[in-house]
Amino acid sequence: MPPTTTEPLTPPFAEALAAFEEHLTSEKGRSPHTVRAYCGDLTSLFGHAARLGATGPADLDLATVRSWLALQSSLGRSRSTIARRAAAARVFSAFAARTGRAPDDAAALLATPKVRRSLPTILRRGEADAALAAAGDDATTGDPVAIRDAAILELLYATGIRVSELCGLDLGDIDDARRTVRVIGKGRKERSVPMGEPAARALTRWVTDARRELADEHSGEAVFIGVRGRRLGTRAARAIVHARLRRVDGVPDLGPHGLRHTAATHLLEGGADLRSVQELLGHATLATTQIYTHVSVERLRATYDQAHPRA
Repeated sequence: MPPTTTEPLTPPFAEALAAFEEHLTSEKGRSPHTVRAYCGDLTSLFGHAARLGATGPADLDLATVRSWLALQSSLGRSRSTIARRAAAARVFSAFAARTGRAPDDAAALLATPKVRRSLPTILRRGEADAALAAAGDDATTGDPVAIRDAAILELLYATGIRVSELCGLDLGDIDDARRTVRVIGKGRKERSVPMGEPAARALTRWVTDARRELADEHSGEAVFIGVRGRRLGTRAARAIVHARLRRVDGVPDLGPHGLRHTAATHLLEGGADLRSVQELLGHATLATTQIYTHVSVERLRATYDQAHPRA
């Protein structure tokens, strides 16, 4: 079992990790969460390799990576965690070979454990309506925070954008005439996402009437800001969504990603084609979007089993 304390990395490993972190951030445009996760995984791999006698990336081989992943399994790590760590090792190995830090891509043949994808929890249409109505009712008090929160819920449900995309919105990203918002997604890919009239009204009310009550010299062009005037962070946005949904009886406690799942599922149930939903969500591949077809089928099956006399 690995030691409980983390030993310092050797200079070659430390230099390679710093360069890889810069590569993920600047060249690949990966999110801070992904960068932290990958760098943490690689720190673990490098420590394991060092205990086996490796001094730098040039000493990494497939057997070392496989033994590290086997250790993760013996320690009870989940399949999804092991799959992510295998992905981190593969991406780094290719980077090390490409940049001359290793003689070859040692992890090119590394297989990724298959992860059983569970169906996401979503709001039913009545639950979504109730949650949005409750947030809208709170906004009628004129409280700028309540107006902001109502706009956040409406926009997340209307567009299915990620919470990081929501928090990254600037005032110039809103196109009132076309009722769209421009977002920067994973890999710094830009896309325009339409929104419905309720979301547009809630967003306009926040931006034109209430935002200035919280804004100060730190606000800049951020659309959503906190009570201290600074750009709203993803953690605060998640807390807002959880808190707002918990106030409504019978509504599941979901975060922003739950609203993203809900938006995608309701679009497909309403007749949207899979390709269009893929574009709206900013998925790189259609396979990622297809999970929402399974959600709809599962809900259809549950309704059938409950309603049909010979189910």
